[in-house]
Amino acid sequence: MNNDTAPKESILFTPASIGPVTLRNRTIRSAAFEGMCDNNAPTQKLYDYHRSVAAGGIGMTTLAYASVTRNGLSFKHQLWMRPEIVKPLRRITDAIHAEGAKASIQLGHCGNMSHRSTAGQIPISASTGFNLYSPTFVRGMHKDEIEAMARAFGEAVNNARDAGFDAVEIHAGHGYLISQFLSPYTNHRRDEYGGSLDNRMRFMRMCMEQVMKAAGNDMAVIVKTNMRDGFKGGIEIDEGILIARELEQLGAHALVLSGGFVSKAPMYVMRGEMPITTLTYYMKTWWLKYGVKLAGRFMIPTVPFREAYFLDDALKFREALKLPLIYVGGLVSRPTIDKVLDHGFEFVQMGRALINEPDFVNRMKNEAEVRCGCDHTNYCIARMYSIEMACHKHLEGQLPPCIVKEIERIHRHDAK
Repeated sequence: MNNDTAPKESILFTPASIGPVTLRNRTIRSAAFEGMCDNNAPTQKLYDYHRSVAAGGIGMTTLAYASVTRNGLSFKHQLWMRPEIVKPLRRITDAIHAEGAKASIQLGHCGNMSHRSTAGQIPISASTGFNLYSPTFVRGMHKDEIEAMARAFGEAVNNARDAGFDAVEIHAGHGYLISQFLSPYTNHRRDEYGGSLDNRMRFMRMCMEQVMKAAGNDMAVIVKTNMRDGFKGGIEIDEGILIARELEQLGAHALVLSGGFVSKAPMYVMRGEMPITTLTYYMKTWWLKYGVKLAGRFMIPTVPFREAYFLDDALKFREALKLPLIYVGGLVSRPTIDKVLDHGFEFVQMGRALINEPDFVNRMKNEAEVRCGCDHTNYCIARMYSIEMACHKHLEGQLPPCIVKEIERIHRHDAK
Protein backbone atom coordinates (compact mmCIF):
# COMPACT_ATOMS: atom_id res chain seq x y z
CA MET A 1 0.00 0.00 0.00
CA ASN A 2 1.19 3.54 -0.79
CA ASN A 3 2.29 5.26 2.43
CA ASP A 4 0.53 8.45 1.37
CA THR A 5 -2.84 6.71 1.40
CA ALA A 6 -2.31 4.52 4.46
CA PRO A 7 -4.44 5.40 7.47
CA LYS A 8 -2.58 7.50 10.02
CA GLU A 9 -1.53 5.54 13.09
CA SER A 10 -3.20 6.83 16.27
CA ILE A 11 -0.98 8.54 18.83
CA LEU A 12 -3.66 8.36 21.54
CA PHE A 13 -1.85 5.75 23.61
CA THR A 14 1.68 7.02 23.14
CA PRO A 15 3.54 8.85 25.97
CA ALA A 16 3.96 12.62 25.75
CA SER A 17 5.33 15.40 27.94
CA ILE A 18 4.00 18.66 29.33
CA GLY A 19 7.09 20.52 30.45
CA PRO A 20 8.95 18.27 32.92
CA VAL A 21 6.08 15.78 33.29
CA THR A 22 5.52 12.78 31.01
CA LEU A 23 2.06 11.22 30.72
CA ARG A 24 1.53 7.58 29.76
CA ASN A 25 -0.95 8.62 27.05
CA ARG A 26 -2.60 11.72 25.56
CA THR A 27 -5.71 11.81 27.79
CA ILE A 28 -6.44 14.20 30.66
CA ARG A 29 -9.45 14.35 32.92
CA SER A 30 -10.63 17.97 32.64
CA ALA A 31 -11.18 20.17 35.68
CA ALA A 32 -14.95 19.62 35.69
CA PHE A 33 -16.17 20.62 39.15
CA GLU A 34 -16.88 17.53 41.27
CA GLY A 35 -18.61 19.20 44.24
CA MET A 36 -17.12 16.53 46.52
CA CYS A 37 -15.79 18.65 49.38
CA ASP A 38 -16.82 19.35 52.96
CA ASN A 39 -15.58 22.47 54.73
CA ASN A 40 -13.59 23.30 51.59
CA ALA A 41 -11.52 20.14 52.07
CA PRO A 42 -11.36 16.84 50.13
CA THR A 43 -13.63 13.93 51.02
CA GLN A 44 -13.61 10.19 50.52
CA LYS A 45 -15.88 10.70 47.50
CA LEU A 46 -13.25 12.89 45.85
CA TYR A 47 -10.58 10.27 46.60
CA ASP A 48 -12.72 7.42 45.23
CA TYR A 49 -13.65 9.28 42.06
CA HIS A 50 -10.15 10.33 41.01
CA ARG A 51 -8.69 6.96 41.93
CA SER A 52 -11.31 5.33 39.68
CA VAL A 53 -10.44 7.65 36.77
CA ALA A 54 -6.74 6.89 37.25
CA ALA A 55 -7.47 3.15 37.36
CA GLY A 56 -9.54 3.65 34.20
CA GLY A 57 -6.43 4.44 32.19
CA ILE A 58 -6.26 8.26 32.13
CA GLY A 59 -2.90 9.89 31.49
CA MET A 60 -3.53 12.61 34.06
CA THR A 61 -6.55 13.48 36.20
CA THR A 62 -7.27 17.04 37.32
CA LEU A 63 -8.88 17.94 40.62
CA ALA A 64 -11.24 20.76 39.84
CA TYR A 65 -11.18 24.32 41.02
CA ALA A 66 -9.22 24.90 44.19
CA SER A 67 -9.50 28.55 45.18
CA VAL A 68 -6.23 30.28 46.01
CA THR A 69 -7.94 32.30 48.78
CA ARG A 70 -11.08 32.07 50.91
CA ASN A 71 -12.74 34.94 49.04
CA GLY A 72 -12.28 33.07 45.75
CA LEU A 73 -14.81 30.36 46.61
CA SER A 74 -17.99 30.33 44.54
CA PHE A 75 -19.56 27.37 46.40
CA LYS A 76 -19.28 26.05 49.92
CA HIS A 77 -18.46 22.56 48.61
CA GLN A 78 -15.29 23.66 46.76
CA LEU A 79 -11.64 23.23 47.63
CA TRP A 80 -9.78 26.11 49.26
CA MET A 81 -6.06 25.50 48.70
CA ARG A 82 -4.25 25.97 52.02
CA PRO A 83 -1.69 24.10 54.15
CA GLU A 84 -4.43 22.46 56.27
CA ILE A 85 -5.60 20.30 53.33
CA VAL A 86 -2.18 19.28 52.00
CA LYS A 87 -2.19 15.96 53.88
CA PRO A 88 -5.62 14.73 52.63
CA LEU A 89 -4.71 15.89 49.12
CA ARG A 90 -1.47 13.91 49.34
CA ARG A 91 -3.55 10.81 50.05
CA ILE A 92 -5.40 11.41 46.76
CA THR A 93 -2.26 12.03 44.69
CA ASP A 94 -0.63 8.91 46.15
CA ALA A 95 -3.65 6.86 45.04
CA ILE A 96 -3.56 8.40 41.55
CA HIS A 97 0.16 7.67 41.19
CA ALA A 98 -0.34 4.10 42.40
CA GLU A 99 -2.61 3.55 39.37
CA GLY A 100 0.05 4.85 36.97
CA ALA A 101 -1.50 8.26 36.24
CA LYS A 102 -0.28 11.80 36.90
CA ALA A 103 -2.13 14.25 39.14
CA SER A 104 -3.00 17.88 38.44
CA ILE A 105 -5.05 20.47 40.32
CA GLN A 106 -6.81 23.51 38.92
CA LEU A 107 -6.07 26.74 40.80
CA GLY A 108 -8.13 29.89 40.44
CA HIS A 109 -10.29 32.59 41.96
CA CYS A 110 -13.95 33.08 41.09
CA GLY A 111 -13.96 36.88 41.39
CA ASN A 112 -17.51 38.15 41.07
CA MET A 113 -19.14 34.70 41.01
CA SER A 114 -19.76 34.36 44.73
CA HIS A 115 -21.77 35.73 47.67
CA ARG A 116 -20.79 37.32 50.95
CA SER A 117 -21.84 34.16 52.84
CA THR A 118 -19.44 32.02 50.79
CA ALA A 119 -16.58 34.46 50.17
CA GLY A 120 -16.66 35.99 53.66
CA GLN A 121 -16.91 39.46 52.11
CA ILE A 122 -18.48 41.33 49.21
CA PRO A 123 -17.20 39.54 46.08
CA ILE A 124 -14.30 41.23 44.30
CA SER A 125 -13.50 41.63 40.62
CA ALA A 126 -11.61 43.78 38.16
CA SER A 127 -14.31 46.46 38.42
CA THR A 128 -17.16 47.47 40.72
CA GLY A 129 -20.64 46.49 39.55
CA PHE A 130 -23.45 43.99 39.91
CA ASN A 131 -23.34 40.37 38.76
CA LEU A 132 -26.88 39.46 37.73
CA TYR A 133 -26.02 35.78 37.49
CA SER A 134 -24.98 35.36 41.14
CA PRO A 135 -26.76 37.83 41.89
CA THR A 136 -24.56 40.13 43.99
CA PHE A 137 -22.92 43.52 44.22
CA VAL A 138 -19.22 43.39 43.35
CA ARG A 139 -16.30 45.58 44.47
CA GLY A 140 -13.37 46.40 42.21
CA MET A 141 -10.00 45.33 43.61
CA HIS A 142 -7.51 47.81 45.04
CA LYS A 143 -3.95 47.76 43.71
CA ASP A 144 -2.52 46.26 46.90
CA GLU A 145 -5.14 43.48 46.70
CA ILE A 146 -4.14 42.75 43.10
CA GLU A 147 -0.50 42.34 44.13
CA ALA A 148 -1.43 40.12 47.09
CA MET A 149 -3.69 37.98 44.88
CA ALA A 150 -0.86 37.32 42.43
CA ARG A 151 1.29 36.15 45.35
CA ALA A 152 -1.57 33.90 46.50
CA PHE A 153 -1.39 32.04 43.17
CA GLY A 154 2.28 31.30 43.81
CA GLU A 155 1.58 30.16 47.38
CA ALA A 156 -1.13 27.83 46.07
CA VAL A 157 1.39 26.23 43.68
CA ASN A 158 3.74 25.62 46.62
CA ASN A 159 0.90 23.90 48.49
CA ALA A 160 0.14 21.82 45.39
CA ARG A 161 3.75 20.63 45.26
CA ASP A 162 3.63 19.68 48.94
CA ALA A 163 0.46 17.72 48.21
CA GLY A 164 2.21 15.65 45.53
CA PHE A 165 0.72 17.14 42.36
CA ASP A 166 2.70 16.81 39.16
CA ALA A 167 1.01 19.77 37.49
CA VAL A 168 -1.17 22.79 38.13
CA GLU A 169 -3.81 24.19 35.80
CA ILE A 170 -4.25 27.96 36.22
CA HIS A 171 -7.81 29.03 35.45
CA ALA A 172 -7.63 32.11 33.24
CA GLY A 173 -10.89 31.53 31.37
CA HIS A 174 -14.65 31.10 31.78
CA GLY A 175 -15.17 34.48 33.45
CA TYR A 176 -13.16 33.68 36.60
CA LEU A 177 -10.99 36.42 38.15
CA ILE A 178 -8.07 36.42 35.69
CA SER A 179 -10.61 36.25 32.88
CA GLN A 180 -12.54 39.16 34.46
CA PHE A 181 -9.41 41.28 34.13
CA LEU A 182 -8.82 40.11 30.55
CA SER A 183 -12.35 40.67 29.24
CA PRO A 184 -13.58 44.16 28.28
CA TYR A 185 -17.02 42.98 29.39
CA THR A 186 -15.97 42.92 33.06
CA ASN A 187 -12.89 45.15 33.12
CA HIS A 188 -13.83 48.85 33.07
CA ARG A 189 -10.78 50.08 34.98
CA ARG A 190 -9.07 53.35 34.02
CA ASP A 191 -5.69 52.59 35.54
CA GLU A 192 -2.79 50.42 34.37
CA TYR A 193 -4.96 47.29 34.75
CA GLY A 194 -7.67 48.38 32.29
CA GLY A 195 -8.26 49.75 28.82
CA SER A 196 -5.86 48.26 26.29
CA LEU A 197 -5.37 44.51 26.01
CA ASP A 198 -1.79 44.94 27.21
CA ASN A 199 -3.08 46.58 30.39
CA ARG A 200 -5.84 43.99 30.83
CA MET A 201 -3.17 41.26 30.65
CA ARG A 202 -1.12 42.86 33.45
CA PHE A 203 -2.78 40.92 36.30
CA MET A 204 -2.40 37.66 34.34
CA ARG A 205 1.31 38.39 33.87
CA MET A 206 1.72 39.05 37.60
CA CYS A 207 0.00 35.76 38.49
CA MET A 208 2.04 33.80 35.96
CA GLU A 209 5.30 35.26 37.25
CA GLN A 210 4.49 33.95 40.72
CA VAL A 211 3.23 30.61 39.38
CA MET A 212 6.28 29.91 37.23
CA LYS A 213 8.63 30.85 40.06
CA ALA A 214 6.86 28.48 42.46
CA ALA A 215 6.60 25.67 39.88
CA GLY A 216 10.36 25.61 39.39
CA ASN A 217 11.73 22.99 37.03
CA ASP A 218 9.80 19.94 38.22
CA MET A 219 6.10 20.91 37.94
CA ALA A 220 4.10 21.34 34.77
CA VAL A 221 2.13 24.58 34.39
CA ILE A 222 -1.02 24.41 32.28
CA VAL A 223 -3.29 27.41 31.69
CA LYS A 224 -6.95 27.26 30.73
CA THR A 225 -7.71 30.22 28.49
CA ASN A 226 -10.67 31.48 26.49
CA MET A 227 -10.49 31.47 22.72
CA ARG A 228 -13.52 33.75 22.84
CA ASP A 229 -15.97 34.75 25.58
CA GLY A 230 -19.00 33.68 23.58
CA PHE A 231 -21.02 36.91 23.48
CA LYS A 232 -20.90 40.42 22.02
CA GLY A 233 -18.65 42.75 23.98
CA GLY A 234 -16.29 40.04 25.20
CA ILE A 235 -12.98 38.67 23.97
CA GLU A 236 -13.01 37.47 20.37
CA ILE A 237 -10.59 35.20 18.51
CA ASP A 238 -8.05 37.90 17.61
CA GLU A 239 -7.55 38.97 21.24
CA GLY A 240 -7.75 35.35 22.40
CA ILE A 241 -4.76 34.46 20.20
CA LEU A 242 -2.78 37.44 21.53
CA ILE A 243 -3.49 36.32 25.11
CA ALA A 244 -2.42 32.77 24.25
CA ARG A 245 0.82 34.04 22.70
CA GLU A 246 1.49 36.05 25.85
CA LEU A 247 0.99 32.93 27.98
CA GLU A 248 3.41 31.08 25.71
CA GLN A 249 5.99 33.83 26.25
CA LEU A 250 5.39 33.74 30.02
CA GLY A 251 6.51 30.11 30.11
CA ALA A 252 3.28 28.09 30.25
CA HIS A 253 4.00 24.48 29.31
CA ALA A 254 0.60 23.88 27.70
CA LEU A 255 -2.74 25.60 27.16
CA VAL A 256 -6.27 24.26 27.48
CA LEU A 257 -8.33 25.99 24.79
CA SER A 258 -11.87 26.73 25.91
CA GLY A 259 -14.45 29.50 25.75
CA GLY A 260 -17.48 31.03 27.39
CA PHE A 261 -18.36 32.88 30.59
CA VAL A 262 -19.96 30.88 33.39
CA SER A 263 -21.72 34.03 34.65
CA LYS A 264 -22.91 35.18 31.23
CA ALA A 265 -22.85 32.32 28.70
CA PRO A 266 -22.52 29.05 30.67
CA MET A 267 -23.85 26.76 27.96
CA TYR A 268 -21.34 28.18 25.49
CA VAL A 269 -18.80 26.48 27.77
CA MET A 270 -20.64 23.16 28.14
CA ARG A 271 -23.20 23.01 25.29
CA GLY A 272 -26.65 21.55 25.29
CA GLU A 273 -29.58 22.58 27.47
CA MET A 274 -29.37 23.51 31.13
CA PRO A 275 -32.08 21.34 32.78
CA ILE A 276 -33.77 24.02 34.88
CA THR A 277 -36.04 21.61 36.76
CA THR A 278 -33.02 19.60 37.91
CA LEU A 279 -31.03 22.75 38.69
CA THR A 280 -33.73 24.21 40.93
CA TYR A 281 -34.72 20.90 42.53
CA TYR A 282 -31.39 20.68 44.35
CA MET A 283 -31.13 24.39 45.24
CA LYS A 284 -31.40 25.20 48.94
CA THR A 285 -31.86 28.99 48.80
CA TRP A 286 -35.59 29.56 48.30
CA TRP A 287 -35.43 32.96 46.60
CA LEU A 288 -32.75 31.77 44.17
CA LYS A 289 -34.72 28.59 43.46
CA TYR A 290 -37.85 30.50 42.46
CA GLY A 291 -35.92 33.20 40.62
CA VAL A 292 -34.21 30.59 38.44
CA LYS A 293 -37.51 28.79 37.88
CA LEU A 294 -38.98 32.01 36.51
CA ALA A 295 -36.04 33.38 34.51
CA GLY A 296 -33.59 30.50 34.08
CA ARG A 297 -34.53 29.59 30.52
CA PHE A 298 -33.98 33.20 29.43
CA MET A 299 -30.76 33.73 31.41
CA ILE A 300 -29.21 30.37 30.45
CA PRO A 301 -30.08 29.85 26.77
CA THR A 302 -29.41 26.52 25.10
CA VAL A 303 -26.37 26.21 22.81
CA PRO A 304 -26.66 23.04 20.70
CA PHE A 305 -24.20 20.24 21.42
CA ARG A 306 -22.07 18.61 18.75
CA GLU A 307 -18.92 16.56 19.05
CA ALA A 308 -15.68 18.56 19.15
CA TYR A 309 -17.64 21.82 19.27
CA PHE A 310 -14.56 24.02 19.88
CA LEU A 311 -12.45 22.46 17.12
CA ASP A 312 -12.94 25.12 14.42
CA ASP A 313 -11.75 27.87 16.75
CA ALA A 314 -9.00 25.71 18.26
CA LEU A 315 -7.45 25.08 14.84
CA LYS A 316 -6.75 28.82 14.52
CA PHE A 317 -4.81 28.66 17.78
CA ARG A 318 -2.96 25.55 16.65
CA GLU A 319 -1.76 27.46 13.60
CA ALA A 320 -0.66 30.47 15.68
CA LEU A 321 1.13 28.73 18.57
CA LYS A 322 4.08 26.39 19.04
CA LEU A 323 3.57 25.11 22.60
CA PRO A 324 1.58 21.93 23.36
CA LEU A 325 -2.18 22.44 23.17
CA ILE A 326 -4.86 20.51 25.02
CA TYR A 327 -8.17 20.25 23.21
CA VAL A 328 -11.35 20.17 25.33
CA GLY A 329 -15.02 20.29 24.36
CA GLY A 330 -17.40 17.59 23.16
CA LEU A 331 -15.13 14.56 23.13
CA VAL A 332 -17.23 11.44 23.66
CA SER A 333 -15.92 8.95 21.06
CA ARG A 334 -12.60 7.40 20.05
CA PRO A 335 -12.88 8.38 16.34
CA THR A 336 -13.41 12.07 17.20
CA ILE A 337 -10.51 12.02 19.68
CA ASP A 338 -8.23 10.53 17.03
CA LYS A 339 -9.42 13.21 14.59
CA VAL A 340 -8.50 15.97 17.05
CA LEU A 341 -5.04 14.49 17.67
CA ASP A 342 -4.51 14.15 13.92
CA HIS A 343 -5.04 17.93 13.66
CA GLY A 344 -1.90 18.50 15.71
CA PHE A 345 -3.19 18.78 19.27
CA GLU A 346 -0.90 17.01 21.70
CA PHE A 347 -3.50 16.12 24.34
CA VAL A 348 -7.26 15.86 24.83
CA GLN A 349 -9.35 16.60 27.91
CA MET A 350 -12.66 14.99 28.79
CA GLY A 351 -15.15 15.82 31.53
CA ARG A 352 -18.68 14.45 31.19
CA ALA A 353 -17.46 11.32 29.40
CA LEU A 354 -15.50 10.37 32.52
CA ILE A 355 -18.36 11.19 34.86
CA ASN A 356 -20.49 8.76 32.90
CA GLU A 357 -17.70 6.22 32.51
CA PRO A 358 -14.53 6.61 34.63
CA ASP A 359 -12.82 3.74 32.75
CA PHE A 360 -13.63 5.11 29.30
CA VAL A 361 -9.92 5.44 28.42
CA ASN A 362 -9.30 1.73 29.00
CA ARG A 363 -12.33 0.92 26.88
CA MET A 364 -10.98 3.08 24.06
CA LYS A 365 -7.76 1.10 24.18
CA ASN A 366 -9.70 -2.05 23.33
CA GLU A 367 -12.38 -0.65 21.01
CA ALA A 368 -11.40 1.59 18.08
CA GLU A 369 -14.94 2.83 17.39
CA VAL A 370 -16.17 3.17 20.97
CA ARG A 371 -18.44 5.98 22.18
CA CYS A 372 -19.14 6.66 25.85
CA GLY A 373 -22.66 6.43 27.25
CA CYS A 374 -23.05 10.15 28.06
CA ASP A 375 -26.37 11.41 26.67
CA HIS A 376 -25.68 15.11 27.35
CA THR A 377 -28.87 15.81 29.26
CA ASN A 378 -26.55 17.81 31.56
CA TYR A 379 -28.10 16.39 34.72
CA CYS A 380 -24.58 16.13 36.15
CA ILE A 381 -23.96 19.83 35.59
CA ALA A 382 -27.30 20.97 36.98
CA ARG A 383 -26.83 19.19 40.30
CA MET A 384 -23.17 20.18 40.80
CA TYR A 385 -24.17 23.69 41.84
CA SER A 386 -25.77 22.28 44.99
CA ILE A 387 -24.41 18.76 45.59
CA GLU A 388 -21.77 16.46 44.13
CA MET A 389 -21.60 15.90 40.39
CA ALA A 390 -23.00 12.54 39.25
CA CYS A 391 -24.41 10.91 36.12
CA HIS A 392 -28.13 10.18 36.31
CA LYS A 393 -27.46 6.73 34.83
CA HIS A 394 -25.44 5.59 37.84
CA LEU A 395 -27.42 6.80 40.84
CA GLU A 396 -28.72 4.53 43.56
CA GLY A 397 -32.47 4.75 43.97
CA GLN A 398 -35.01 6.47 41.75
CA LEU A 399 -34.92 10.03 40.51
CA PRO A 400 -37.81 12.35 41.37
CA PRO A 401 -40.58 12.14 38.73
CA CYS A 402 -40.13 15.78 37.74
CA ILE A 403 -36.46 15.16 36.86
CA VAL A 404 -37.26 11.92 35.00
CA LYS A 405 -39.82 13.85 32.96
CA GLU A 406 -37.27 16.55 32.14
CA ILE A 407 -34.63 14.03 31.03
CA GLU A 408 -37.18 12.28 28.81
CA ARG A 409 -38.17 15.61 27.24
CA ILE A 410 -34.52 16.45 26.48
CA HIS A 411 -34.06 12.99 24.94
CA ARG A 412 -37.08 13.54 22.69
CA HIS A 413 -35.82 16.95 21.63
CA ASP A 414 -32.31 15.68 20.87
CA ALA A 415 -33.74 12.79 18.83
CA LYS A 416 -35.46 15.16 16.39
